[in-house]
Amino acid sequence: MLFNSFIFVFAFLPVTYGVFWALRSADARYRWLTVTGYFFYGWWDWRFCFLMLTSTVVSYWAGRLMLQWTDQPRRRLALTVPIVFDLMLLGFFKYANFGLESARTGFAWLGIDLSIPHYNIILPVGISFYTFHTITYIVDCYRGVVTPTRNFFEFSCYVSLFSQLVAGPIVRFRQIEEDLVNLGRADRWRWFQRGISFFAIGMVEKVLVADTLASFVDPMLAQYQTLSTAGAWVAVLGYTGQLYFDFSGYSTMAVGLGYLFGVRIPQNFNSPYKALDPSDFWRRWHISLSTCLRDYVYIPLGGNRAGPSRTARNMMYTMLIGGLWHGAAWTFVFWGAYHGALLIGYRAIQPAWDRWPAPLRQWLTFLAVVIGWVFFRSTSFGMAAQLLETMFLPTSGVMVVQPLLPAIALIVALGWAMAGPNAFDLKHEFRWRGRLAIAAALGAALAVVAGSRASPFLYFQF
Repeated sequence: MLFNSFIFVFAFLPVTYGVFWALRSADARYRWLTVTGYFFYGWWDWRFCFLMLTSTVVSYWAGRLMLQWTDQPRRRLALTVPIVFDLMLLGFFKYANFGLESARTGFAWLGIDLSIPHYNIILPVGISFYTFHTITYIVDCYRGVVTPTRNFFEFSCYVSLFSQLVAGPIVRFRQIEEDLVNLGRADRWRWFQRGISFFAIGMVEKVLVADTLASFVDPMLAQYQTLSTAGAWVAVLGYTGQLYFDFSGYSTMAVGLGYLFGVRIPQNFNSPYKALDPSDFWRRWHISLSTCLRDYVYIPLGGNRAGPSRTARNMMYTMLIGGLWHGAAWTFVFWGAYHGALLIGYRAIQPAWDRWPAPLRQWLTFLAVVIGWVFFRSTSFGMAAQLLETMFLPTSGVMVVQPLLPAIALIVALGWAMAGPNAFDLKHEFRWRGRLAIAAALGAALAVVAGSRASPFLYFQF
């Protein structure tokens, strides 16, 4: 089920919302959010629900055991076993075929023809996100950052919360623990206007901006070999805007839905194309993932505490994991390595870089990010090489069939992304004019939703 679908907006959400606020106790609301979360998730394939339930049960009991066990060996066992279990599930469904194919290719380079089967494994939607939810919970319980909950349905509704289940943000238990504890006393109207406002802005980002960009970006990249230099730049810049507003739109709608149910979901995007350097970009882009990688990978590896060479190594390892997390393909691994190199390079020249004018730093950072998106979007290194060659070497070919729509869409999208406010910059306590504008924007987006087939969010594949 998609946020931008008719069934979600006009059936699932009203029913879920109405029953939720009719219930009076926190425990009843935990149970209802769990049931609706599994229904929402099972809409794609009900079999996936058993995977999420298994991961939830294992992680819940890991936390409970940490309450009972005080000695370090057993606490470490309660930490290690469920994390290994979660990673094995993720590894099998997401990376098994990638590993087997990589092994076959590697042996082929050595002249060994290894017959390795390809398994028909369906990737469960959102598995990367809810696996991070359960792992961060277990680690935080072990570190004493949170006290493990004794209420199974409180934990299960955290894992299966439909507003952020399949494409984030990656919400840590401690970030919404207070709201979950107070869910039975939540005020229905306290954040209602903020919730509608965030949801409307996110819907506009997805339906009116990202999908408009996709209408010409996807066909152009499907025939990337025929593009001219100008056409390649239009396609790649269009994808740069499409990816941002697609994922930001989902995250913004998730925040709005959270407010409607009394849960404050943290910000996941902070105008990343306004970043002045690679490090600033990762403080703004997919904030929940970048902070998770920092707190659960980079810092445990040693962070920046062991000298420049080890700091560079830790950065590279962290970004390689971040790249692989996005997808089972070497192009994603390379994209992670590319951003690791950008971070290492920036750290080396930071004093000089920071003296340059801010507009120059923003545009250079943006250019570096755009080049990275070429690898992120490409299905092969051949495609990435062809696109980059076309972009930077004068090439004749196809531009755009209807140039007016791409021009307007690019100006609006990149202008908003690089200079306009994001949803968290707004107050959301609008007077009648602001409310009218939000209603009009939401109405326009819903008209598109009602009159067309809902398009999936790009981050569902990760």
